[in-house]
Amino acid sequence: MTRRWLTSLLPAGLRWRLTAWVAGVMLVSAAAVFVVVYNYTGTQLSNQIDRDIVGDTTQLAQALRQSSGQSATKISAAATRYVRAQPFTASSTLLFVLVPGAGTASNHLEVFGGPPEAGETTTEQASENREGQMLLTPHLGYSVARVPDVGQMRILERKVNLGSVTVVVGAGEPLNLVESAQHGVARAFILAGAIVLALALVASYFAGARVSAPLRRMAAVAARVDAGELDPRMEVADGRADEVRVLAESFNRMLDRLAEAFASQREFVADASHELRTPLTVIRGQLEVLAAQPNPSAEEIQRVERLVQAEIGRISRLVDDLLVLTQAERMDFLRTEPIDLSSFVGELWDGLSLTADRRFELGPVPEGKLEADPDRLAQALRNLARNAIEHTAEGTGLVRLEVEELAGDRVRFVVLDDGPGIPPADSKRIFERFYRVDAGRSRKSGGAGLGLAIVRAVAEAHGGHASAGDNDGRPGARVELVLGGFTPA
Repeated sequence: MTRRWLTSLLPAGLRWRLTAWVAGVMLVSAAAVFVVVYNYTGTQLSNQIDRDIVGDTTQLAQALRQSSGQSATKISAAATRYVRAQPFTASSTLLFVLVPGAGTASNHLEVFGGPPEAGETTTEQASENREGQMLLTPHLGYSVARVPDVGQMRILERKVNLGSVTVVVGAGEPLNLVESAQHGVARAFILAGAIVLALALVASYFAGARVSAPLRRMAAVAARVDAGELDPRMEVADGRADEVRVLAESFNRMLDRLAEAFASQREFVADASHELRTPLTVIRGQLEVLAAQPNPSAEEIQRVERLVQAEIGRISRLVDDLLVLTQAERMDFLRTEPIDLSSFVGELWDGLSLTADRRFELGPVPEGKLEADPDRLAQALRNLARNAIEHTAEGTGLVRLEVEELAGDRVRFVVLDDGPGIPPADSKRIFERFYRVDAGRSRKSGGAGLGLAIVRAVAEAHGGHASAGDNDGRPGARVELVLGGFTPA
């Protein structure tokens, strides 16, 4: 919900989103760096203060050891002389010695009580004296206390044994230097960060505008394509070699394939409509002829029935072929199983030899198992054989099947004939739907032009391919079907 709310606050344009994200990243980064530098500065200065007051208390203790064994009064006097030789200022070190029975020696007497300074009232001085009285209670080690007229102070206190008298020596330095340095860091970061952020926002805006410009042009092209135009293409400067160019080229290739697919679909619909219209026209015409006769003879009725049945059979075959091509794109198009290649091909070719008066020949078939769909493979081989039968002479025409084992667990089926052959310009197009090499051939003798398209669909579904070419310089055609999944015996 929070993310959706934040997204709704961002402007819709890519350049504004990019600017907002850059600003957010810079603010987070600057905040992280500021915290590190701020804390590091305070830590370094605090450590320096600790080192200073350690040295001060050590020197003070060494100076007092010269009075070891003396009375508390003499020790207090010696301490007073030492600390007053180093007068206190707002930026210097506070020195003090707590001598039991002899009072306190300090270079800042007001801390431990005293007469009001100039300009201070008795009430103000009393409040400061109460703060100073807290230092009279020893806090051995490091501590932080509020000192009158100074503020927060880092203090170190140690016990020093001077014979019969044990005193507490202490030194402290104000922490306002740490606070002042950290405040300086904060001010510098705010000033520099504001300048850098402003420059980054301007730069990111122009960068976003530059990056989004080709994308906006692409969006305009996409909108035209969505409206039904397939002619527009993305234009990218020749000097670009970035992701935008890759995107534009990929989009243009997609549009090319889409245009080809639409053109192919239009052709397919037109061809299918034409193929269906012809038998339907024949059927309607024959029925009209029959209906125009008041008392048609039995022979006339039988003639019309034969013609109508033939045309209905042609429509049924066309519909079946179209369904096969449609199903070829489905995942369950194939139901593969191990096939004994030799017996499968032998039985198939024996059955085909009974369908036409041709010289059927079958070459050697390698022994082994082929992982394939037997029904689809039989359909593809029958289509190849029928195509050869249609292009060869009755009685003397040759239709030959050769099966060869190839490297890589592949097998090749080759159907040869001695017909007119396939022109080189048509060797690739014959596998297209409704394509005929001879446009003048009748549909009755030439079929609808879907047989080889089914062969290619079956081959590609098996992970193989289909191709056509010349018959090694001999008359006739050569059509190949290559499949994988063969295991030799």
